[in-house]
Amino acid sequence: MNSFRTLLEVGRSTELISIKNQLLTMGSCFADTIGEQLIQNKFNILKNPFGTTYSPLSIHNQLNYAIQNHLPAPHTFLQNQDVHLNYNFHSALSALSKPALEKALTETIGKTHYFLKDTRWLMITYGTAWTYTRTDTGEVVANCHKVPANHFEKELCTQKRMLDSFKELHSKLKAFNPNLNIILTVSPVRHLKETLELNSVSKSVLRLACHTLTQQHPDVHYFPAYEILLDDLRDYRFYKSDMIHPSADAEEYIWTKFCQNYLDENTLAFLEKWRKIRSGLQHKPFHVTSSAHQAFLRALLAQLNEVSNLVSVDEEKEFIRKQLV
Repeated sequence: MNSFRTLLEVGRSTELISIKNQLLTMGSCFADTIGEQLIQNKFNILKNPFGTTYSPLSIHNQLNYAIQNHLPAPHTFLQNQDVHLNYNFHSALSALSKPALEKALTETIGKTHYFLKDTRWLMITYGTAWTYTRTDTGEVVANCHKVPANHFEKELCTQKRMLDSFKELHSKLKAFNPNLNIILTVSPVRHLKETLELNSVSKSVLRLACHTLTQQHPDVHYFPAYEILLDDLRDYRFYKSDMIHPSADAEEYIWTKFCQNYLDENTLAFLEKWRKIRSGLQHKPFHVTSSAHQAFLRALLAQLNEVSNLVSVDEEKEFIRKQLV
């Protein structure tokens, strides 16, 4: 036996991401995780603009708002104590007055609309197939906002309902942006409050739906973040202390697999250069004005100039210039 692990080989996608492409991430907290990696590595990205959202139906609904560029209906707004919220969005999008919330939502939806129009890659991370439906309107909510449970009906979204919802969304997305590619992932974050058994049921529905969608649409791809954590890493040491979220090591490993799968050769070469530059930028000298450190800064500035035709490094260059004497 050569290994005590089952390594997951992701291979290379037929469609590859360039450092010059725009990317939009949407969905569960894993969309934040991969989005943050993309930001740190200088991609042109809009990360989870509507906040953490777990249900596929709610994520699709948010993308519909972005395509149409309009506010949700008045009956989707609510007030909980002093805070104004909307059932279709995370509580990160909240305010102390309804006009202020409407303004924030208008700006966020508008920003996402114009970004999505030119985006080459949309990454959607589904978190759970369990949905919460308002008993008064029959509408699925993205967030219950601590409203009492008897105001909602909890149910498992069927694969058919997910597929029908995605089919309608896909048609609108392609009409809005014909050049769009979509990457689907199932979040490896475990929803233990549903119980382990029902979490497994939920993830199974999501995984089957993702597989079916990649068969139905040639521009829809699947990245196996869920399988990497559960079957490749497969150890509690790759979870944070809550035993729910991936650890930093696991996130870095999944990011490496993502790069191998989706990034083109020029972008991989850039990332290697950028890794060294980032390491240099994080260096904290004892003596900034020493000749050795000044030479180090000038070399670092030259490296930044080399990549300035690919990404914006004005902030980093200014950081270096302030230390030069």
